[in-house]
Amino acid sequence: MSAFKAFKACAPIAWTPNIYITLVRGMPGTRRLHRRTLEALRLRKCNRTVMRWNTPTVRGMLQQVKRLVVIETEEMYNARKQKVENHRAPRPPLVVTHPPAPGSDSS
Repeated sequence: MSAFKAFKACAPIAWTPNIYITLVRGMPGTRRLHRRTLEALRLRKCNRTVMRWNTPTVRGMLQQVKRLVVIETEEMYNARKQKVENHRAPRPPLVVTHPPAPGSDSS
């Protein structure tokens, strides 16, 4: 299972006025129409996310490039960002204490 599908599974799907679109596949080798659609959505580089209104026009554009992008609701996007933030959070240092060797005398 891909990482994005795992994030989608974490958050319940509900209708929201905004959708988050992430470009996950590169533009080289795609049709000119698809490249123009991605430019209209302002997706220029891979792994970049933009927020757009959930309108029929935008959904029609996403239907054209659905194999190149991942679409998330606001809850999914926030859950994914929270998971990444928790993963990058500083952790306490690991302290290892070794017992003294049985045959060594320090005096």
